[in-house]
Amino acid sequence: VGNWVKKKATERHKKAEVMIAGEQLRLRLHDVKLIKDRRYHLRTYPNCFVAQELTDWLIDRKEVPDRETAVQLMQHLMAYNIVHHVCDKHSKYKDAKLLYRFRQDDGTFPFNIEVKVFMRGQSLYEQLIAAKDTIMKEQEENGVKYQRAFPGFQMIDWLLYNGETPNRKEAVELCRALLEHGIIQHVALRHHFFDSGLLYQFCINFRRRRRLAELLSDSENEGVPSVQESSDSPFTLRKASPEEGNTSFLSGQSV
Repeated sequence: VGNWVKKKATERHKKAEVMIAGEQLRLRLHDVKLIKDRRYHLRTYPNCFVAQELTDWLIDRKEVPDRETAVQLMQHLMAYNIVHHVCDKHSKYKDAKLLYRFRQDDGTFPFNIEVKVFMRGQSLYEQLIAAKDTIMKEQEENGVKYQRAFPGFQMIDWLLYNGETPNRKEAVELCRALLEHGIIQHVALRHHFFDSGLLYQFCINFRRRRRLAELLSDSENEGVPSVQESSDSPFTLRKASPEEGNTSFLSGQSV
């Protein structure tokens, strides 16, 4: 795979990780009723949270060590257009009695091409993980075994059989877009996507519960190849191990 494709895939992979972590946080905050309709100056603001209350909650749940880190975390989510001030009067996140909202809750989240490819990839991943006879299995290429891998041609066959694409050409184009957006990869990182026997894997475990601190560590080390430390990095190989088996990922529980 060309260096430009790898670089863009890494950048898009990071965005995907932020979106997943942000969505997991949003659902947790709904569960604990921190996100709710609130009145301020005779006006009701639906589905919002108070910054100070969220900071307290993040510290209580040990998601962050202090208030300063909580502000950094939420500013990171603001930078990715995941959270915003309810009236858009504050571009910076403040640990105060101010109301903020997830853009997913008010329909202002920007659905650009990257987000659409990400959501398509997440949908395909969930279907493949849930399938009884999934094509994602332990497979071998050049003497190395890989977990949850699939041949390119089998993915194309699966997309056609399940009505995800009308023909092989569009199926290949979809898979190439998934690779360029850091959602799938060739197991040895040597090839783009081809309708062939080459093996590929999903780079992202959409079900893994993200620790919010991961977002800040990725931000601080931007440009540094620290992504290799993550098991969900687009450039980390998943090789088979005797202990791992071929089990599915588990969803994180809400708190």
